[in-house]
Amino acid sequence: MFQSFDVTADPAQGVARIAKLRETFDRAGLDGYLVPRADEHQGEYVAPCSERLAWLTGFTGSAGMALVLRDRALLFVDGRYTLQAAEQTDPSLFTIESLIDNPPREWMAENLSKGARIGFDPWLHTIGEVRALEKAVARSGAELVPVDGNLVDDIWHERPASPLGATRIQPLDYAGETALDKLARLADAVHEGGADLTVLTDPSSLAWAFNIRGNDVPHTPLALGFALVPAHGRPTLFIDKRKLDRETEAYLTQLAELLPPSALEKTMAGLARDGMRIGLDPGLAADRLRRLAAREGAQIVDLDDPARLPRAIKNTIELQGARAAHRRDGAAMTRFLCWLDAQPAGTFDEIAVARKLEACRAEVGQETQMRLRDISFDTISGAGPNGAIIHYRVTTRTSRILGKDELYLVDSGAQYEDGTTDITRTVIIGTPSAEMRDRFTRVLKGLIALSRLRFPPGTRGMDIDPFARHALWQAGLDYAHGTGHGVGSYLSVHEGPQRIARTGTQKLEPGMILSNEPGYYKPGAYGIRLENLIVVEPAAPVGDGEIDMHGFETLTLAPFDRRLIETALLEPGERAWLDAYHARVFEEIGPMVDGEVHAWLERATSPLG
Repeated sequence: MFQSFDVTADPAQGVARIAKLRETFDRAGLDGYLVPRADEHQGEYVAPCSERLAWLTGFTGSAGMALVLRDRALLFVDGRYTLQAAEQTDPSLFTIESLIDNPPREWMAENLSKGARIGFDPWLHTIGEVRALEKAVARSGAELVPVDGNLVDDIWHERPASPLGATRIQPLDYAGETALDKLARLADAVHEGGADLTVLTDPSSLAWAFNIRGNDVPHTPLALGFALVPAHGRPTLFIDKRKLDRETEAYLTQLAELLPPSALEKTMAGLARDGMRIGLDPGLAADRLRRLAAREGAQIVDLDDPARLPRAIKNTIELQGARAAHRRDGAAMTRFLCWLDAQPAGTFDEIAVARKLEACRAEVGQETQMRLRDISFDTISGAGPNGAIIHYRVTTRTSRILGKDELYLVDSGAQYEDGTTDITRTVIIGTPSAEMRDRFTRVLKGLIALSRLRFPPGTRGMDIDPFARHALWQAGLDYAHGTGHGVGSYLSVHEGPQRIARTGTQKLEPGMILSNEPGYYKPGAYGIRLENLIVVEPAAPVGDGEIDMHGFETLTLAPFDRRLIETALLEPGERAWLDAYHARVFEEIGPMVDGEVHAWLERATSPLG
């Protein structure tokens, strides 16, 4: 299994750990300390040695921040994690606040005492984040204080070692462009951005630029490290050589000078003293790098990570790989859904079902000679009320039997060498209620609305997010998460800058892969989410219209549960889309399954009656 179901954090330890953290305040001259869920690379998925927030609080979500003061402690999480945070933390210790509606900067501006000193680790906060925090804290007369070292690390005596996962070359057959060509493109972008060099801090950018993949964090094939990319000259890659075999080291040596990560600060300091214009991405680069460069006399240039946008726009080879990965994944999902449909209620729990899904993926991978490299995130396997926890993580402590007449939500994905997948399906175990059918169909209408959408060049994710919510809004309903995130090419399942959400400001470009995943959640009862991955198509004429329009190609291939569809709520165009989609699923997945599974798929994809 690529996924562990063990309980990884213990809220019962919070009292002692918070007390130990507070004991460091006097020595450091502080009145409080910020503990984000972050590492030096600001990634969503972090190595065990960087799970400081989980160790301190018990909260294991992928986004959040704690503020520990002398007399109280707060945990800030977004809408995906409100229920989870309440369940995983000690309520006598932590007050749960909204990371969106009342983020730490706003809370501190309104509540800190004049003269209060709040410490932070500048390696764990971005430049932009620190700028906003400093401005907000100043409003209260308090002070934000950078601290050398990390106070949590000082009390975490059994902290895991830094990861040393093997790094391997991503073949050109899947990358579609040589690393030399990519690095040349990045150098041009640095020059055009008015900098002499930039620091790549995002390991996804390293993976893309150098055509490498690693094994340093869970479920995302990243090799942790940094790179200096100059406008002219040879890049420097900061990576631990213990991660490299002879072939990979020889390959990388042709592209860049190789130095250990510990040499980054000294190297940057030397360049800064030479008066370099150093480009740093305010939204990605650690504030520590800005402080170091500024202290040594460099001119800091705000420069977006030049690899981020080209990485998001998949080339022809990457899109071919994505389609192949989704056909493979669709066959695995079809086997799984057929199996699940045959199990009586009360037979299996959430963990057993998640194990079965991973086994189906592994089997199809073996049969197609494209093995399952990993899952792309911990499978969200939620039965009944657990499905209402948006980013629910099933554990041995929380696993629930799939009960009669309950909804079961499964959100999962896979990492294949040719592509990354992410799919959510919600099914009924037994007979659905009228309310379940109504809510499911409204969520389905939102997915279909985006799937059918045509939109002009320059459209942003925030412009189309309401289309996915419209059917829910008409019934006074909504969901507390974005509608879509970007997806990498055998990289992160959550990739920026593209997203479909109220905060999605990036223009949607041809080749960008996104998720399409509206939902509805009734706390204590059930959750519904439906998710396909889609790719932005080039703008093309629409009939005799005047403006060429983009559209979406759907990549995901798996049936929706017909028992949950209230056909009377669907308009003719929506029914036509769904029938055509199911016909395509049967056409492409049918040849990959046989026997009972083939017969089940034929029934599951037949036209709506």
